[in-house]
Parts: sequence; structure tokens; C-alpha cells
Amino acid sequence: KNEIPGWAFSDDEGTKMQGTITIIPADNDYGYKIPSDTTGECWAVSAHKSGDCTFKNEELKGKTLSWLWDNHREVFGNAKGDIFPLLIKIIDAKKDLSIQVHPNDEYAKANENGALGKTECWYILDCEEGATIIIGHNAKSKEELKQMIEEKRWKDLIREIPIKKGDFFQITPGTVHAIKGGTVILETQQNSDITYRLYDYDRLSNGKPRELHIKKSIDVIKCPYIEEKQDFKIIKKDNYDEKDLVKCEFYEVKKIDIHGEETFIQNKPFEIVSVIEGKGFINDFEIKKGDHFIIPFNYGEYKLKGNMELIISNI
Repeated sequence: KNEIPGWAFSDDEGTKMQGTITIIPADNDYGYKIPSDTTGECWAVSAHKSGDCTFKNEELKGKTLSWLWDNHREVFGNAKGDIFPLLIKIIDAKKDLSIQVHPNDEYAKANENGALGKTECWYILDCEEGATIIIGHNAKSKEELKQMIEEKRWKDLIREIPIKKGDFFQITPGTVHAIKGGTVILETQQNSDITYRLYDYDRLSNGKPRELHIKKSIDVIKCPYIEEKQDFKIIKKDNYDEKDLVKCEFYEVKKIDIHGEETFIQNKPFEIVSVIEGKGFINDFEIKKGDHFIIPFNYGEYKLKGNMELIISNI
């Protein structure tokens, strides 16, 4: 594990406390210590039971993000919900990942012991020349979908599209999707780990095919597939550019490129910030590529300075 510095929270009196989120490291381009050649994900900001971030500062040392959510909801603007709502990952796919689909909240609650469904989005941090991803399918109806799956007509069924660095995709529940090899993404998602595996290229794990979830996949796949329209709002200023990537029921995500010094206002329940390129400062605190931190509720003004690219998300 590697410790990444950032602002943890402000107390009731507004005193800013420096905190550190402990993450599971992934891509070495971001300065993380990689524990093995098969490490492919960084759960950068997570309160999920399978990977709960911890704080380093003395006031919260050893406490987890989920503990803070449960015991100091005022830090997050008293946002509602049993669990911290978002999960931020960096995923480094060396090989093609399995073809998957996620359920919505209603289906997951009924079929996965009350779990949340999974809406997510991808920002392409880097990819090889000629890289592609899988988003969507070509079946016109559920009946055709079932037939194509039964006949293993995967090449006919799956929709594969070219990508480049800086592309963005919203993945709603019911969307068939997969990250292909040679791609690194930043993923913003609901705090859920529910995934149905539709196809895994007939690969073996310990001599056996990996488990597929065909029935559940067919249940939740939307037919026909309708491509998400992209209509990005872009603001250009002297010292920064801002691009609104998505606003949906579960999160808002934007990209800010800083080339100078600018003051911003935090007026959301909280903001999660990921530095994806460059380095600089938030107020007088140095930040760099690979850092992830939370700006708490009622923080007010903060100053960003430097040359860097940030992905910022909130609910």
C-alpha cells in the first residue's frame, strides 16, 4: 500500500486537517508501489468493504472512510445513504478484461442481498495506438440477444469502438461493456462491486472456465442498445479550462486543466479530486499526478495553482 496526501476534512469549527488516504496501488506511471505484476486496480477513494481507505493524520489515524461516513456525516454535508456513495478507481488493463454488464439499483436490491446497482463512467487516461473498448451490442431484441448468446456469436453481438486518450464514456446499468488490453482509465462509479460476467473469451482459470452469469446478464441487458449522447459543456478562462463530462442521478464529473492560479468554491456535499497529470498546489499544499483527496462540505474557497489536469466528482 502507498499513502497519498490530501485534505481529509474540516471539523465543526472549520479547522482544516491534513489527511492521507491509503490506497491499493496500480499503475506505476502514477508513482505507486505495485505489489505484483497482476495488480490492475487502484481503489483510490473507497469506503467499500472490499477495500476501505484509511486516514493517516493523528486525529483520524487508523480510521476508515466508511467510519467517517458513519460517524461524522456533517463532513459530507449530511448526505443521505447507508454507505459512502462513490468509488474512484484507476484500472490498468494489460489484457482484455471480461465482457460485463451491471444491474440497476432495483435489480441488485432484489437479487444481490440489497446491494446497490452500478452506474459508472470512464475517462481514458492512456491507451495504445489503435486501442478499442467494448460498449453496447448489436441485438435488436431480447429474443435475438438470447439466440446470439446461445449460438456463441460473440463477434456479431459485441460492439467494439476505437478510443484515444481523453475520451469519456458513461456506462449505465444494462450496458454491455469491457476494457480492452493496453488501456488505462479513471473510473467513477456507485459504491458497488456487483458485476455480471457475460463472456470471458473462453479463458481458463486453474484449468476451468471462469464463472459466467448468463441468466442475470440477459435479465439486465437493455435491448436494443442506445448510444449515450455526449454534449460536453466547456468553459475556457485565462488560468483554467473546465469540461463538464457527465451529470446523472448518482454523480457529477468534470475535468479541470489548471495553467496558472485560480480560486474555486466548494459548495457541494463534498468533492473528490484526482490529479491525472502534472503538479501544483491546493492552497499551500503540494499535489501531483497520482494524488486523490476529498474536499469536505462547507470548505468554501480554495486555490489551485500549477500546471495540472484534475478529475473532480461529487454527488
